[in-house]
Amino acid sequence: MNYKQKWDMESVFPGGSTSEAFQKRLSEVRDSIATFSYELDNWVLDENSNDFTALKGILQHYEKISNALSEMGSFANGLVSADVTDQKAMQNLNAVANLRKDLSSQNIILNKKISALTEDQFSKLLEDDFFKPMRFPLEEIRQKEKDLLSTEEETIINHLSLDGLQGWGNMYNQLVASIQVPVTEDNETVYYSAGQFENKMKSEENPKNREELLKTWEETWAEKADLFSTTLNHLSGFRLNDYELHDYKDYMKVPLDYNRMEEETLDTMWDTITKNKTPFKKYFERKAQLIGVDQLGWLDVSASVDVGDYTNKQYTYNEAARFIIDNFKSFSPKMAEMARRAFEEQWIEAEDRPGKRPGGYCSNLPESKQSRIFMTFAGSTSNVSTLAHELGHAFHSYVLRDLPLFNQRYAMNVAETASTFAELVVSNATIENATSDAEKINLLDEKIARSATFMMNIHARYIFERNLYDERQQGTVDSNRLQELMEDAQKEAYQDALRSYHPMFWATKLHFHITGVPFYNFPYTFGYFFSLGIYNRFLEDETLLEDDYIALLRDTASMTTEDLAEKHLNVDLRKPEFWQKALDSVHKDIEEFLELTESYI
Repeated sequence: MNYKQKWDMESVFPGGSTSEAFQKRLSEVRDSIATFSYELDNWVLDENSNDFTALKGILQHYEKISNALSEMGSFANGLVSADVTDQKAMQNLNAVANLRKDLSSQNIILNKKISALTEDQFSKLLEDDFFKPMRFPLEEIRQKEKDLLSTEEETIINHLSLDGLQGWGNMYNQLVASIQVPVTEDNETVYYSAGQFENKMKSEENPKNREELLKTWEETWAEKADLFSTTLNHLSGFRLNDYELHDYKDYMKVPLDYNRMEEETLDTMWDTITKNKTPFKKYFERKAQLIGVDQLGWLDVSASVDVGDYTNKQYTYNEAARFIIDNFKSFSPKMAEMARRAFEEQWIEAEDRPGKRPGGYCSNLPESKQSRIFMTFAGSTSNVSTLAHELGHAFHSYVLRDLPLFNQRYAMNVAETASTFAELVVSNATIENATSDAEKINLLDEKIARSATFMMNIHARYIFERNLYDERQQGTVDSNRLQELMEDAQKEAYQDALRSYHPMFWATKLHFHITGVPFYNFPYTFGYFFSLGIYNRFLEDETLLEDDYIALLRDTASMTTEDLAEKHLNVDLRKPEFWQKALDSVHKDIEEFLELTESYI
């Protein structure tokens, strides 16, 4: 079958950014929120009453509105991602954000009322078959209420966030849309969008050319460094002011609470990783020899290693689709079937063309019971991994689709577990199916380089962001200082193993400017090594089946991270043993790579 590389948004709302159906839905949801507000205001439960009929209706109405907003948000954001110049789509996205703000204000009231139930009432509530599956998220609401300000104060902060936090996030997106990177081709200067140039830069085979492209990339973003520093300062500043109003003593409280994760787990993960970076020095040295440089530069870490007569494999989109489906099937027929649907029903926007934003993501369409995946496919094995990664996210949403809304709201760290697990299934399959040592070296290198990203690149992001927040508490941090903090963090995380770094990375990386999730970094590393531990467990225990994996995914929004690992893997994430075992498999990959490449140096 010949799969199309453009996603189908017409089946969601026909007419693109000028869709009349979308505008009608906006109006309907606006009215629904008003009705919901009325229902919520009129729900008053006497402390002696155990009749929760009204609350059941309120939660059902809330779920319906939330699903509609997710559907509309995914649609509007998708159109903006596919064409950063589509101003009408941006207006639609802002309209959805405004409705989200209104629902969020009502959500504050809802949570307050749920928290006001007496212990006896709450116990009776959980005996009801409707509420019983929601025990954990409802208990979480009651626990978090202790940190909240008054309803009026929380509502004010929520309203201010639209033009505060969200506004600065939108400004960043607009600045990125204006990036035009100059490249000389056939004695003419042509301009690439950020997304296109990033693909070009990462796929360049010549080390000297890579270095020049990185220099051009840095210079282009540096021209607007002061503007990017303004957005980053206001994003971090808004959050710090919010935390101060709530009397949070530590800015890590919110990201840890969001990820349902203990600080001890996070610290243990990073401490164990730091102690296991030494083998990468030998890997970096060997890779430098193989690609013909004295020492690896920033882009060389992820560059392809082609030895002998092997050249890096290029995939057509159809080949990538079939490869992913076939290898998903070897682990999970259900995951393969969902992937087949995604390709056939055009859930994926993959076309390589101008005007698209950089990066990739997966967005849920809860009403359509589908997802939409955004990326730019240029044929590399890395692109195939990205595609598998995003399909892993889609599968996660897919297996939760019949659960109550509250039980579908998994955090980012476990979200990245599902996606990186899907990546592992595909990347390990490519290695196992290699037909020569040269091909195996190429594929092993790509896998190890990905491990280096999670252990070093993302560690650098975490170190940078911790240092940024420390300094931001004392005042604004100018663009020169941000570059210093970024380069210092990279040198620390890579243990001075590289010859060049990427000081403007704080501006080029969207993750630092995302408004929905603070500290959008460590969950990736957690997800990678947690998924590696799960994958290794499945290799060791032949009695485990795809349904055991699906059972784990279905619990991801219904318990803490530590309890999830204890229930499904019988491990304690607060202790280093789990992390060390996952890291040992990375060491084995490096040892095999060093052994296989010995004859090529």
